[in-house]
Amino acid sequence: MTDVLSLDGLSIAFGGLRAVDDVSFAVRERAVTTVIGPNGAGKTTLFNLISGALKPQAGRVTLSGRDVTGLSSAAMHRAGLARSFQITNLFSEMTVRENLRLAAQVLEPVSHALRPLRRRGRAADKVEALIDRFSLDAKVHEPAGALSHGEQRRLEIAMCLASEPQILMLDEPTQGMSHADTADTGQLIRDLAREVTILLIEHDIGLVMELSDHVVVMHQGRKLAEGGPAAIRADPQVQAAYFGQG
Repeated sequence: MTDVLSLDGLSIAFGGLRAVDDVSFAVRERAVTTVIGPNGAGKTTLFNLISGALKPQAGRVTLSGRDVTGLSSAAMHRAGLARSFQITNLFSEMTVRENLRLAAQVLEPVSHALRPLRRRGRAADKVEALIDRFSLDAKVHEPAGALSHGEQRRLEIAMCLASEPQILMLDEPTQGMSHADTADTGQLIRDLAREVTILLIEHDIGLVMELSDHVVVMHQGRKLAEGGPAAIRADPQVQAAYFGQG
């Protein structure tokens, strides 16, 4: 497998706090790589550095062989990276279909910007495919804000996929979900990994061990360990820092 994303010495400090400190790892194509760690470990700050929400003070981000360090979030999106957030990032008063249509606009050339949405061939086809894939048929005319928490999460992931990204970054996708919704989202992530590279932050350690091909453990802004799920669970440093053992 080839590496879609690689980080080399990524760092940022806020005042005297090294929020992310010399973090390096690679994300393999069509694999699920999960970043775990206790609260305050720097996981979301790391995602912000990768996705362009923050500019690193040191280090490099490479996406599909291209140095994208310091690019804006919009430029990273155009380069093939899509990201969801801990708090759903939807237009709550717009319908499910309208949210998806807006997300799919990136597939159309700029010259089509003033055309009615219904006339946008590629974008319209993508919307219909996502509605079918995510079983949103019965919800297409409902405002996104009226959906259940689990449905909103699924819609947000569908919106991320609308741009046909190379890599999908999911920040705590099961946060606040019921057990059933968590299981459904886990199955969805497994299915998606067959066609798109996934970089994940997740707090449900059971789900992490079940889903992940590769796990990166952060602690106090630094990478503590990385490896396969079994190796990570057995690592004494990880047990002490994250699982509360040792």
